[in-house]
Amino acid sequence: MTPPLNQQGARKAMKSIVTATILVVAALVSGCAVQEKTSEASVFSYETERLTGARPWTVKEFQNKPNAFQFVVIGDRTGGANVRKTFDMGLQQINLLHPEFVINVGDLIEGYSAQSTELNAEWDEVDSMLNALDAPFFRTPGNHDISNMTAKEVWLDRYGVTYYYFVYQNVLFLVLDSEDNSRPAPPPGMKEKIELYNRLQVEDPAKAQAMLAEFMSDEAVIAGLNKPVEFSEEQVNWIKKTLEEHSDVRWTFLFMHEPCWEKPSDSFKKIQALLKDRHHTMFGGHLHYYDYDNIDGYEYITMGPAGASFHLEGPGNVDHIMWVTMTDKGPQMGNIALKGLFNRKGLDPSMFGAYDRKGHQTEAPKAEKDQ
Repeated sequence: MTPPLNQQGARKAMKSIVTATILVVAALVSGCAVQEKTSEASVFSYETERLTGARPWTVKEFQNKPNAFQFVVIGDRTGGANVRKTFDMGLQQINLLHPEFVINVGDLIEGYSAQSTELNAEWDEVDSMLNALDAPFFRTPGNHDISNMTAKEVWLDRYGVTYYYFVYQNVLFLVLDSEDNSRPAPPPGMKEKIELYNRLQVEDPAKAQAMLAEFMSDEAVIAGLNKPVEFSEEQVNWIKKTLEEHSDVRWTFLFMHEPCWEKPSDSFKKIQALLKDRHHTMFGGHLHYYDYDNIDGYEYITMGPAGASFHLEGPGNVDHIMWVTMTDKGPQMGNIALKGLFNRKGLDPSMFGAYDRKGHQTEAPKAEKDQ
């Protein structure tokens, strides 16, 4: 039985719509393919007429994924900032690499002063150095930076908060305050001892090393290093809230001055529990010695110094930066010793002390003595 005319018309109309839709989809797919090929060709091209078979390069994908980005982590400047200005040199070297941003793990000033004018003068000096960087620089508070209530007030007045977060390309960065009013009081006369040590680095390096060794064996210093870092309930709750609000990020990085995982407190264990089953990496500093730990499948990295005094002997006794590339599979990390990075003109002999600093020199260069 032949359908009524109105049904035949409806079927023809539906067939026309389906056919048109298929043609449109095909055109879109074809257009995307052409656009993709055109985009690839605009990035990389070669002599296809001459190179029809074998080619003098390997067949690998270019490492230019749109979601990948690079940043630098840099360690302590102070706690006996060396007179050869290794940190300043490191900032110049970072500019050669063009990272998208830089993060420090604390201790940028010597601190331990109760005078806000002295502390602000130190920060003015550091901020002047940081202004030479082409990329943004994210600060983390260290014990030298906020060593007392006056120093903390100066920090808050200049930089707003002692812990914060930011998101970059769907990756969460948390900067924590490991000096959250829980640290022991420093040994008496800390400021004067630092000033004397820094002066002896120039006048008598051997005596400076002896002074440092004596300081590191002080009972108060040892007790401070062995005391677990407690985070305030307010900060732990903020961490919990921040993680909950950013549950769908690709990765989470946490930065703190003291490597709290070495002697974990109850509050730090709470933070670890909040991060369970979440891709994350932690960075610390403070010990002036590079160390790597893998705890329950997660990476914990203690940065070596970038100009601060050497506290230990061994392979972690090195001035360096870490170059981090965030990929779709997670972070790829490479340490770069500062003495292994220099500009196109080659090594600058006048800066050799900063390039190749030693932890136990016996004589200061004449130019430094004269200075």
